Amino acid sequence: MRKTLYKIRQGRIICGVCNGLAEYFDVDVNVVRLGTVILACCSGVGLVAYIVAAVILPEA
Repeated sequence: MRKTLYKIRQGRIICGVCNGLAEYFDVDVNVVRLGTVILACCSGVGLVAYIVAAVILPEA
């Protein structure tokens, strides 16, 4: 079965992107959130990627 990446509204904090990524890669959502924050603080790439994903990804 083919996996699809979605934003997930349940348990979301901002847009549900981290929840969708956590479900897609089968990891804890807190690990994904921590990685996003670290990338956003260090280089700004995490923030840009999050915004792009929030606009592009469909909701589950």
